[in-house]
Amino acid sequence: MTASTVLILGGTGEGRRLADLLRVELPGAHVVSSLAGRIATPRHPAGSVRVGGFGGVGGLATWLREHRVCAVVDATHPFAARISAAAAEATAACGVPLLALRRRAWSPGSGDDWRCVDSMEEAAALVRTIASRVLLTVGRQELGAFAGDRHTWFLARCVDHPDPPLPARVEVLLDRGPYTVAAERALLDERGIDAVVTKNSGGPATAAKLTAARERALPVVMVRRPACPHDVPEVSDVDAAVAWVRHRLAVPADH
Repeated sequence: MTASTVLILGGTGEGRRLADLLRVELPGAHVVSSLAGRIATPRHPAGSVRVGGFGGVGGLATWLREHRVCAVVDATHPFAARISAAAAEATAACGVPLLALRRRAWSPGSGDDWRCVDSMEEAAALVRTIASRVLLTVGRQELGAFAGDRHTWFLARCVDHPDPPLPARVEVLLDRGPYTVAAERALLDERGIDAVVTKNSGGPATAAKLTAARERALPVVMVRRPACPHDVPEVSDVDAAVAWVRHRLAVPADH
């Protein structure tokens, strides 16, 4: 690989769009998208793709050196705190520039009834006091936090089937966004949902459930994002990430 290798830590729509744009706008760069491998059938971006972990900070640092990476864009999920922290540490050790590409967080609007918490455990403790039938959209790896609740009925929507432990009263719905407000409204009505639990992932693909919950005057237990690593520049726009990579590679804007 050349010294113009760019690593995208991906798995998000923003990461896929960034890979697509870089392939067109910076054809001389070698773009590698890394996916964690936690989804059985991930949507692959354009260009080179690697799947699986790096083996911690040391493994990632070794990979960066061996592949002569000149820039890293962390376009992982806003809740992928572990890989984001590892990326910050590994790039600092190697002297490789790092940019965080994060979609903007959702924010409550008029008519929203959000109950914000800092952890999945707090969400599980709160929801059992305010609801009996809950739409749970927190990802398959977080369902264990609700396993001790034997009274609440959950509709757990996941991309892949979750592993135990699971709540005692749960229906698993395998589905993948984007979702429409009409479909989310119908789901809430058909299942008799009286509360929604979700992460503040941001972005339009899964925001329809928040609109539907507002229309039905349902409470939403919203898990706040984990803190991002300090001293890592951050953008929320894919075009801004392209410009950052272009600058790192010293490619003229009219190239």
